[in-house]
Amino acid sequence: MKEKFCIADKKIGSGEPCFIIVEVGSNHNQNIEQAKKLIDVAADSGVDAVKFQLFKADILYSLKHPAYKIVKENEFPREWLGPLIKYANRKGLIFLAAPFDLEAVDLLEKHNAPVYKIASSEIVNLSFLRYVAQKKKPMILSTGMCNIADIYEAIESIKSAGNEQVALLQCSALYPTRSADVHLRVMDTLRGAFNVPVGFSDHTLGISIPLGAVARGACLIEKHFTLSRSLKGPDHFYAIEPQELIQMVKDIRAIEKSLGSAEKCMLVEEKKLARRESLFAKQNISKGVNIKDSMIVIQRPAKGLDARFLKLVIGKKAKKDIKKGDPIDWRNF
Repeated sequence: MKEKFCIADKKIGSGEPCFIIVEVGSNHNQNIEQAKKLIDVAADSGVDAVKFQLFKADILYSLKHPAYKIVKENEFPREWLGPLIKYANRKGLIFLAAPFDLEAVDLLEKHNAPVYKIASSEIVNLSFLRYVAQKKKPMILSTGMCNIADIYEAIESIKSAGNEQVALLQCSALYPTRSADVHLRVMDTLRGAFNVPVGFSDHTLGISIPLGAVARGACLIEKHFTLSRSLKGPDHFYAIEPQELIQMVKDIRAIEKSLGSAEKCMLVEEKKLARRESLFAKQNISKGVNIKDSMIVIQRPAKGLDARFLKLVIGKKAKKDIKKGDPIDWRNF
């Protein structure tokens, strides 16, 4: 499997900027103007991609199932697809959609989808995964309700179709998810087991947990958002609102910068401050005199030899006069 790949013009993988996806889910409330407003919010926040879901109640459930009515009322009208893709692209966003049936896959392919998002529920639908994989586009798999064997079979099915562009998202299928049920350390397990980009699909309340995921190396973040949690619908109440989304993106980018290098050294600006001790002459020291402990003082700023070199200086012979208060360096001996 590939450790890095591109989604449109964005490189995905360790060391690359975190790919931030905002999930509309059903928060469009079957109103295209509301869907466009959500895309506007996503664009203003600075995320990389906006995501919708292409499910159909008639395919997922029988008429008698209690979930049928709710799902039917929250379907994404498929005639929106072309217009919303164009709208998102004009706003500088990558448009993602999670298909739940073959017709939805074909429709996305017709619109040249750059990536396929696979919902947790479809991970064990191996024939569906192979069908999507044959499109030879990157695939992002959420792993809620899965164990490691489920994920292994999914990866192998995708590989068997000749596709090695897969990212995995640690995820739970609880809405909302308690912090204790998040298990961010699973990202390490997935990364080690499958050698693919790994991220986090978040269903917790607030924005703190996605930030923790980025600090632990998440290459992708997915988060539900809404115009207002007071709106009616199954996904609004646990989603974040526009100002929270803006803050989350800002904080993610700050955390990325803060990760920096693994090398521990003094920063250039710290050196300029010279805010640490070094060796100075405590008195006037004449040329030819052997340095004694009583002749040296440890003070700030750090203009002389580091304080750690005191014992090496003691006993050295001064090769020139050293004035009281002068910094001590190797050229004095």
